[in-house]
Amino acid sequence: MAKSDNVQSVEHNRNEDAMQLLWSQIQKQTDTAAQGGGAARIAKEHAKGKLTARERLIELFDQNTTPLEIGGLAGEGQYPEHGGCPAGGVVVQMGHVHNRLVIAVANDATVKAGAWFPITGKKNLRAQEIAMENRIPIIYLVDSAGVFLPMQNEIFPDKEHFGRMFRNNARLSAMGIPQIAAVMGSCVAGGAYLPIMSDESLIVKGTGSIFLAGSYLVKAAIGEDVDNETLGGSETHSSISGVTDYQCENDQEALSTIRRLVSHLKSPGTPAGFSRVQGARPAGRNLCSILPPERSQPYEVRDLINGLVDADSFTEYKKDYGRTLVTGYARIDGWSVGIVANQRNLVKSKTDGMQFGGVIYSDSADKAARFIMNCNQKGVPLVFLQDVSGFMVGSRSEHGGIIKDGAKMVNAVANSVVPKFTVIVGNSYGAGNYAMCGKAYDPRLIVAWPTAQLAVMGGDQAAKVLQQIEVARLKKSGEVPDEAMQKALYEKIAAGYTEQTSPVYAASRLWVDAVIDPNTTRDWIAQGIEAANHAPLEAPFTLGVIQT
Repeated sequence: MAKSDNVQSVEHNRNEDAMQLLWSQIQKQTDTAAQGGGAARIAKEHAKGKLTARERLIELFDQNTTPLEIGGLAGEGQYPEHGGCPAGGVVVQMGHVHNRLVIAVANDATVKAGAWFPITGKKNLRAQEIAMENRIPIIYLVDSAGVFLPMQNEIFPDKEHFGRMFRNNARLSAMGIPQIAAVMGSCVAGGAYLPIMSDESLIVKGTGSIFLAGSYLVKAAIGEDVDNETLGGSETHSSISGVTDYQCENDQEALSTIRRLVSHLKSPGTPAGFSRVQGARPAGRNLCSILPPERSQPYEVRDLINGLVDADSFTEYKKDYGRTLVTGYARIDGWSVGIVANQRNLVKSKTDGMQFGGVIYSDSADKAARFIMNCNQKGVPLVFLQDVSGFMVGSRSEHGGIIKDGAKMVNAVANSVVPKFTVIVGNSYGAGNYAMCGKAYDPRLIVAWPTAQLAVMGGDQAAKVLQQIEVARLKKSGEVPDEAMQKALYEKIAAGYTEQTSPVYAASRLWVDAVIDPNTTRDWIAQGIEAANHAPLEAPFTLGVIQT
C-alpha cells in the first residue's frame, strides 16, 4: 500500500470514529426515550394484560422488516417541571403490513397515561401529514387519557392543536385514505371522535373504553351513577351504541385483526409513476468515514454522494459551473432521484476565483434553480444534502444580485410538485436552510445526521454578535467589562447557543423527523419515495414571478 493510501485510510478511520462517537451518544438518548415511563410503568401495563406501544407495533408490522421511526426524540429535554415527555408520549412508525406501506400512531400509556402534551399533538399531526401527502393508510392504536390538563391552554384551542387531528380525520376520509383505529385503552373526551371518524374501529375487552366524559365527570355534571365499563366499555360500544366494528379479546387479537383488514385494502398502484430499476449497492465508502471531525475542515461531497447512491448511477449536471453546489441525477435503491448537495471543498470559479465551500454563490443558486425545474418537468423526486453556511455576503455578491439569484432557487424549491427529501449532514444556517429545502419547504421526510447543526448562523459568529450587543448594553449603562468579563460572557452565550443548534434540540421539537445513523440514509430515502409513489403529483408545476 502506498504511503498516501495509508494516510487516507487513517483519516477515514478517524472520521468514522468521530461520527460513531456522536451517533452512540444520540443513540443512548433515543434508547432512553424509547423506555417511555420506565420499567415500573411498563410492568403496570403488562399486569393489566396490555402490551406497550412499541410491543404493539412489533406485532403489527411484518416480521423481518425494519419500520422507520418518526420523532423518536420528540420532547427530549422539554417539560422538566412535569417529569418530561419521552418520545412525545406517542410512537410513530412507518413500515409494511402484508407488504402494504402504512404509518402507525401508538399512544404510550406509560407516559402520563398517554396524555397529550403540546409536542404529542405536533407529532400526531406530523403523522397525519405524512399519510395525506403520500396517500398511505394510517393506523391509530389508541390508549390515551386525553389532553394533559396542566397544559391545556397549549394543546386545546389553536389551529395546530388537538382539534386539528379530527379535522384531518375528516380530510383523510374525503381523500379516500384508509384509517383504522383500535381502542386498546382509554379514549376520552374529544379523542372519542377518533374511532368513529376512522373507516373501521376495534376495541379490546376489559381495557378499551370510549366516552366523552368518564364516570366521575358524569356524576358531577348530571348526577348519574355509572361505572366506566357500562358507560363506554367494549360490550357497550360493540352491542349497544355500535360505535366500534370489532370486539377483540386482547391486544394480540386486535393487532391480528388489523393486519387482516389491511390485507384487504385495494392495491394502490403507482399513481406518481416514479422510475425504479433493480437497485445496486453504492460503490463509495462507508458514509460515516467521510465528514471530518472538525466542522471547519473541508471534504468532497461527491464522496458522500458515491457512498449514498447506487453504483455508477450518478450523472452530474453542470459540473464545472456553480461549483459550491453539486447537482445531478442518480438512483437510490433503484429509485430515480435528483440530488442537490452543498460542496464543502474550496472550489475555483472562473468568475469569482476561489470560493468558500458550504456557501451558496449566485452561479450555484442559478444552477440549482434550473436543475430543480428540470426534475419537476421530468417527475424526478429531489434529495437535498445540506451542509450550508448560507448565501455569500459582501459588496461583490450584493452587486452581482445574490438576493435575486437566491430568490430563484427558493422559488423553485417552494413551488416544486415532486416529493422532496432533506438530509442535514452538517451545517444548516440562515437562508441556506430555506434554499436547501428546510422544514418550512415541506420535505416529505427531513432527517439529520449526528453532525448536523441548525441555526440562523454559526455558533461562533452568533456568540460574537450577541457578545458585542451585550457589551454595548453594559457600556451604555455605565459598566466597562474587562477582557476576562468579555471572555466569560462569550463562553456563556456560546454554550447556550451551541445547545440550541444541536440535532437533538431540533429533533425534540420535530424540526426534523429523526436523527439517524448515516448508514441508514438510503433506507429513509428509498422508503420515503415508496410512500410518495402512492400519491399522484400535484399539477402543473408553475413558478411565480422571478427576477432575471
